[in-house]
Amino acid sequence: MTAPLVIDRRTVLRGTGALVLGFALRPVGAAEAAEPAGEGGGATGPRDLPGSLKTTPLVDSWIRVAADGNVEVLTGKAELGQGIATALVQLAAEELDLPLARVTIRTADTATTADEGYTAGSHSMQDSGSAIRAAAAEVRGLLVGEAATRWAVPAEALRVEGGAVLAPDGRRFGFGDLVSATLLHVEATPHPALKPPGRYAVVGQAVPRRDIPAKVTGGAIYVQDLRPAGMVHARVIRPPAPGARLQSLDDAAVRATPGVVAVVRDGDFLAVAAETEWGAVEAMRRLAAAARWSTPAASLPTDRPAGRAIRALPARDTVILDRGAPPAGDGLRRFASDFTRPYQAHGSIGPSCAVAHLDGDTLTVWTHTQGVFPDRAAIAEMLGFPPARVRCIHTQGSGCYGHNGADDAAGDAALVARALPGRPVRLQLMREQEAAWEPFGPAMLTRAEAALDADGRIADWSYGVWSNTHNMRPGGAGALLAARLLAKPFAPPEPKPIPQPEGGGDRNAIPLYALPNARVTHHFVPDMPLRVSAMRALGAYANVFSIESFMDELARASAQDPIAFRLRHLDDPRARDVVARARDEAAWTGRPRVPGRGRGFAFARYKNLAAYCAVAVEVEVDRDTGRLRLARAVAAVDGGQVVNPDGLRNQIEGAILQSMSWTLYEEVGFDAAGVTSVDWATYPILRFDAVPDTVEVHLVDRPGQPFLGCGECGQGPTAAAIANAVADATGARLRDLPLTRERVLAALAV
Repeated sequence: MTAPLVIDRRTVLRGTGALVLGFALRPVGAAEAAEPAGEGGGATGPRDLPGSLKTTPLVDSWIRVAADGNVEVLTGKAELGQGIATALVQLAAEELDLPLARVTIRTADTATTADEGYTAGSHSMQDSGSAIRAAAAEVRGLLVGEAATRWAVPAEALRVEGGAVLAPDGRRFGFGDLVSATLLHVEATPHPALKPPGRYAVVGQAVPRRDIPAKVTGGAIYVQDLRPAGMVHARVIRPPAPGARLQSLDDAAVRATPGVVAVVRDGDFLAVAAETEWGAVEAMRRLAAAARWSTPAASLPTDRPAGRAIRALPARDTVILDRGAPPAGDGLRRFASDFTRPYQAHGSIGPSCAVAHLDGDTLTVWTHTQGVFPDRAAIAEMLGFPPARVRCIHTQGSGCYGHNGADDAAGDAALVARALPGRPVRLQLMREQEAAWEPFGPAMLTRAEAALDADGRIADWSYGVWSNTHNMRPGGAGALLAARLLAKPFAPPEPKPIPQPEGGGDRNAIPLYALPNARVTHHFVPDMPLRVSAMRALGAYANVFSIESFMDELARASAQDPIAFRLRHLDDPRARDVVARARDEAAWTGRPRVPGRGRGFAFARYKNLAAYCAVAVEVEVDRDTGRLRLARAVAAVDGGQVVNPDGLRNQIEGAILQSMSWTLYEEVGFDAAGVTSVDWATYPILRFDAVPDTVEVHLVDRPGQPFLGCGECGQGPTAAAIANAVADATGARLRDLPLTRERVLAALAV
């Protein structure tokens, strides 16, 4: 087990690194997204390979050795700020016994890396990490085998160290001496000889992240920072409301403005390009004033909160758990509660941006999309290009986990670049454009019902969740906003639920607890009053908030300690370990109570198949103003084998703070005509003065165990722990997110 990190003021200038740019001469990769990692069965074949090797089995799709012996790692996953670029380098360096400085990495690029679909669902380590570790071990074996052949000695007599294969008599071959054009161009085998955890030198160490230095020193690392030679700046003009149509446009004065390069119109899509950024902004404003739009009929429901309104919409019901049978009612105490989540925005600090360049027959798009291959497919379809003519290169964006405006900006930039062949186009969305038009996290309603027996155990459980889809990411052109606005528009894709076991709106709707009689129903609502798509943790945030709040209600109703109550209903030993670790580190039973503060606890295993996370918090409640403040958070996490403990702690800290912001502040506002929360005044988020005094993250490391996705495991438990702490401090139970001052005061007044 590793020591906790306690945050008071983070030292941000940690680590060294460089931005490495590379270009491959030939494309590699599979034609479809990788499946989740898992154990294969039956005869040896692709499905026996770990992670994304299943769909891209060639070893040199993942690891390449240069003539100088240095190694390049390739991954189809994107570095989104979660630190995977560093962790994946650690895995390769470990298996190859190479110094970290001799390993570089190239991330998601449709011309050079494997197609690993989306970087989403906390799948990066189990998909790409498992593949890269196995491929690196395979490379080690191939290099050793080549040396053994040349020396005519048994491979077992050789060892690898410092980028060379060494013989017992002192002879050595550097990696670059052994590699050839074909040596690594072979399919991986199912069970390469992985290095045992007891010999790890790099894995498990807090290696400084490679992307941090440029981010804290103003380096050019974000797509917003790109400035290729000859670049023009572009801006779009969005319709004033959903459904509005562009009736007329007098753009002569804008076209004649010095510095304006082009006005681009296709149906209701409207954009302008200029030599300077400010020139583009001014032209955008003048063009918007010159446009005349139709006024669509009001279509958004405003008669009730979004979380309540969704229940009135048509739904398709699927029973995803049906265990046992409802017991007879004699002697049982029954309870029921409804919980809601509003529409919530990604709220990226930096509005989305993309750079596109039509050079000859090839369109290259630099984008912070979370899926370069699906984005390429959507852009190619929108433009009528063969996919081979479009290259998408992931470049980090300044903040987002989920489907925000990144793909829209890429589509917008592609349309403008098509109109300006030969010139790179940098298209930057304005904050109010992204805030009003991005795909939001869906509103949700849940209903939990349970019965307690005379011994205080749950004898019956029933749970329902009403939700829109949680995935409208690109793949087809209709997922791009611009494609829907064209003169020949593309229809949005049909909303579909994400199937279990991972789920979408029903993610984590099945509790991990041992319940003898339980039923869970997913009420899938295809009709979407607002545009929605993936937001970090998908439905798990609202479902864990609901289930863990309700577990707290049941514990208090039966006069049981909330943690002891959970442990009574947990059979999974790793779950019990995490709950006990958080309980002990938080000093749940011995910590003195502070007036005005409440304590809360919550637990979940993300998707019931990824990381385990338990969170204990202390919340201050100002009864006069209704203000809530998260003062202290203590988390325990079991994510399987830990590659970079500092990187993992960063992820959990981020999950706690993000969830705190969602839970206390964030709610999309709209009226009958459209979205009204278009800036930080109308869509408040967590500010620095509200950050907790301390956040502790304790890791339960399990060397040799599979990687478990961790990035989204903390959002749901944090939300429930906060609500449970408010109930502990005030006796009032808040079930509607966010827990605003107004809702706190209303609950206290009852």
